[in-house]
Amino acid sequence: MPGESALYAVTGAFGYSGKYITTRLLAAGNSVITLTNSPQRENPFGDAVKAFPFHFNDPEALTTNLRGVEVLVNTYWVRFNHRMFTHANAVENTLTLFRCAKEAGVRRVVHVSITNPTEDSPLEYFSGKAKLERALRESGMRHAILRPTVLFGKEDILINNIAWMLRRFPVFGVFGDGQYRIQPVYVDDLAALAVEQAASEENAIIDAIGPETFTYKELVRVIGGIIGHPRPVLSIPPRLGGVVAAVVGRLVNDVIITPEEIAGLMADLLHVDSPPAGHTRLTDWATEHAQELGHRYASELARRRDRQSAYGKA
Repeated sequence: MPGESALYAVTGAFGYSGKYITTRLLAAGNSVITLTNSPQRENPFGDAVKAFPFHFNDPEALTTNLRGVEVLVNTYWVRFNHRMFTHANAVENTLTLFRCAKEAGVRRVVHVSITNPTEDSPLEYFSGKAKLERALRESGMRHAILRPTVLFGKEDILINNIAWMLRRFPVFGVFGDGQYRIQPVYVDDLAALAVEQAASEENAIIDAIGPETFTYKELVRVIGGIIGHPRPVLSIPPRLGGVVAAVVGRLVNDVIITPEEIAGLMADLLHVDSPPAGHTRLTDWATEHAQELGHRYASELARRRDRQSAYGKA
């Protein structure tokens, strides 16, 4: 167990889940550094958190920055392949991070993965996450692997953008029958779990899911009802849905959803038969934030292009 005022490294502390994890670690009296691709991004923690570049191309520098760290909490990943980033690069970078952490003497790694990862998956998101899980297990470092599905919170993209479309379009299309399931988890519940596991001595793999399970079609209807914009929900062929999403994506200069993400949804990969690890209900959170949910579009690419503004700032 980390000692009093232990030093933690959190990847992406200025981003989404990393910010919530860092907030909880600091509140518990710990010292935190962050490794980030955005060292110039607005720092919500001021002098309390020092930022270091990832230095994936300079393992010696990365190892040096990790010396003295007891626990590494890793949230680093990319959502889809793009000309600016790829899953393959994210896998190689994370393997470098794990090797440098071990060389630096990091005692434990808490790693954020995904539900249902398998190395033989045709979907790079899931196969890449599986390769990293195996590498961490084989590293010899003590570890906890957290497997969330979709996160929700005020900086969220998916739930917010479903609400955004419901506010603006007369109908909402779901891919196929929409009966594939999803178990959203509140980002601060994931953070609480990560901090709890950082203090543990046991190796663990935990499905970090929320307390509610929806079919995708139900999720859309629930969000529409909560924000006061219920819409007819239409089942459309996945390929047509992808084309529509690509057209809307061009209008907002973003990638709304990829064919691989559609395939993952329809394969029911965002559902597991496990007890919930989070306690915050999406329906309760969305009701509390109904007035602001979906009023602004949340752009994945805009957040990656702008490496200086606060994460999620419109």
